[in-house]
Amino acid sequence: MITYILATCVPGNEKEVIQMIKEIQNVVEVNGIMGKYDIFVKIQAGDVMKVDLTISKVRNVPHVTSTVSIPAIYGQGGTIDSEE
Repeated sequence: MITYILATCVPGNEKEVIQMIKEIQNVVEVNGIMGKYDIFVKIQAGDVMKVDLTISKVRNVPHVTSTVSIPAIYGQGGTIDSEE
């Protein structure tokens, strides 16, 4: 199961937040981005409970002010279809 997170954080703390998020289990990619959101996070886990736990851990990182979670849908194209 793949889920993407778009996160905002307190300005000036992006590098610190990215480093902390990289240490969270099931996080496979973290990047700083520009625009409405500051950080892009990709989570990959075997079940919904692990995804929920990982999202909670990202939300609880100091200086993270908000998140949007985007679960990927299998069977609608893209690279995740080959993972079934």
